[in-house]
Amino acid sequence: MEHAPVWLTSSLIYLGAAVLVVPLSKALGLGSIIGYLVAGIAIGPWGLGLVSSVEDVLHFAEFGVVLMLFLVGLELEPKRLWNLRRPIFGWGLAQVASCAVVLFSIGWLAGAEWRVALVAALGLALSSTAIALQVFGERNLLKTSSGQAGFSILLFQDVAAIPILALLPLLAGAAAGAQQVTGLDRLFEGLKIVGVIAGIVLGGRLALRPLLRWIARSKTPEIFTATALLLVVAIAALMQFVHLSMALGAFLAGVLLAESEYRRELETDIEPFKGLLLGLFFIAVGMSINFGVLIAQPLMMALLVVGFMVVKLVVIYALAKAMGIPYQQRPVFTLLLAQGGEFAFVVFQAAGPNVLPPEVTSLLIGAVALSMLLSPLLLVAIDKWVLPRYNEYAKNAGPKIDEISEQQEPKVLILGFGRYGQIIGRMLWSQGLPLTVLDHDSDTVEGLREFGFRVFYGDATRLDLLRTAGAATARVVVVAVDDIEQSLTIVDLLREHFPQARVVARARNLRHLYQLRDRGVEHIEREVFESSLRSARATLEGLGWPAYEARETAMRFRARNIKLMDATYPHYKDRAKVIAVAKEGRQQFEEQMTKEREERQKRSGVDWGKLESEEEQSLP
Repeated sequence: MEHAPVWLTSSLIYLGAAVLVVPLSKALGLGSIIGYLVAGIAIGPWGLGLVSSVEDVLHFAEFGVVLMLFLVGLELEPKRLWNLRRPIFGWGLAQVASCAVVLFSIGWLAGAEWRVALVAALGLALSSTAIALQVFGERNLLKTSSGQAGFSILLFQDVAAIPILALLPLLAGAAAGAQQVTGLDRLFEGLKIVGVIAGIVLGGRLALRPLLRWIARSKTPEIFTATALLLVVAIAALMQFVHLSMALGAFLAGVLLAESEYRRELETDIEPFKGLLLGLFFIAVGMSINFGVLIAQPLMMALLVVGFMVVKLVVIYALAKAMGIPYQQRPVFTLLLAQGGEFAFVVFQAAGPNVLPPEVTSLLIGAVALSMLLSPLLLVAIDKWVLPRYNEYAKNAGPKIDEISEQQEPKVLILGFGRYGQIIGRMLWSQGLPLTVLDHDSDTVEGLREFGFRVFYGDATRLDLLRTAGAATARVVVVAVDDIEQSLTIVDLLREHFPQARVVARARNLRHLYQLRDRGVEHIEREVFESSLRSARATLEGLGWPAYEARETAMRFRARNIKLMDATYPHYKDRAKVIAVAKEGRQQFEEQMTKEREERQKRSGVDWGKLESEEEQSLP
């Protein structure tokens, strides 16, 4: 391989390390981020030594963070971003300022020179946008209160990069007597920054959409993908030109395109590149860990890592409590913001020897990299030992004031009031029917009460709460909870203790439906079956089918599907038998539908498949 091009050997090393280590890490329950970090350590200077130019790889891989912020921006319309202005500049400023002040005070009192303490505090106060948003996304937390708060704080940190970087030359000049920057120079730099940001905003409003529309009309998907990448690269270059955060510029461009008709196509085209480059970024972070500094000063490194993370944990947890983040979400939120961030590498390297001595810079960069390695490991520990205790505490010490306590006597009792239960409840309320609603999510209960719904807090798997809610007198009990196991437990309690009530249950899937049937429930609705059939009818009509033909086809499919479901029910615990029955039934159904389609074509004289093809060819 000595004559092989660099790109070939590098691709082989990085892709091979990722493919070998990341699936193993996922299989062990450690997550993909730890896999990438370990892969980086393995191939880096302190592992097998297959890669030596770590900084070059890290700079290139930072583009993955830029792409990620662009995609996040595409999910945020300008109006929604404007609504987040208070959390961004309120809680974001509070997090950065409070962590920086505490860390600076500790460093200064410990004897560090004030400039060193200040730069170290500002760098360590920042968090990893890449890891935090990746974890929030993997856990579906981005739309929760903790996810929104975390995103707001991380976005402010990108904004805070501007004054932090602007401060470094002043500190360096004060420390080394460097040439002072004139007021005219500062004015020129400020005008450049304003001009670039204004150009991105105006260009996004006036030029980007017509450009994307023109590229889309060329009907060359690979050029549209190239245009999407060029867009992000160009904006990153502009932001780099004025010494601003590339990720911040990409995010701003994403926000400006969030309302465009090409939003989804841009997301689809960029997502694979984002995933690969983010993985490369984590690999580069793993390679950048300087184990030489760790070996030379292990106690100092351990004290630095544990010290700054503990300080940030305490400060951020207090902030999370003040922000009203739900009790169960605080551990993950706190840990994700307590680690060091990739931007700290930029701050410490930009500070240069005039502010930070080289040995201090190595210690700080090593501490940040180690914190980024430890955070995913700590998340595993939190999932295993901390969150179960939090959930148990929340269950036992839930909002007692909301828990149902007065005896109810409804005709209808609805258990679970998510999207499914709300539709049922609203329809029954519109008819003036008295009913009681029980839900275990306190946020849902409080929100619905504000709209005037009579909803009570309580766990429907508890027999005492079912009695209080009126299950003994209810004529109908609707079981609409999300969790399948909870649903089955509730049905068992209803059958045993309240046999007079007719049970109407929601089935999440076919197996859940069979399990409800085993318990004697007769009125079961598969939650997406009927709506999916209506969508199929609309699709056939969109292809030119007459409405009555589409309706008849959907009804025949529905009847056959139910018949097949009844045929497989006696065997649903025998997977092999279910597959055999299903295959046989599906084959018979396809033969029947083919025969009916041929007869319909003979009667009407229209070949719908041929008609569709001709319509497509006639399109401009």
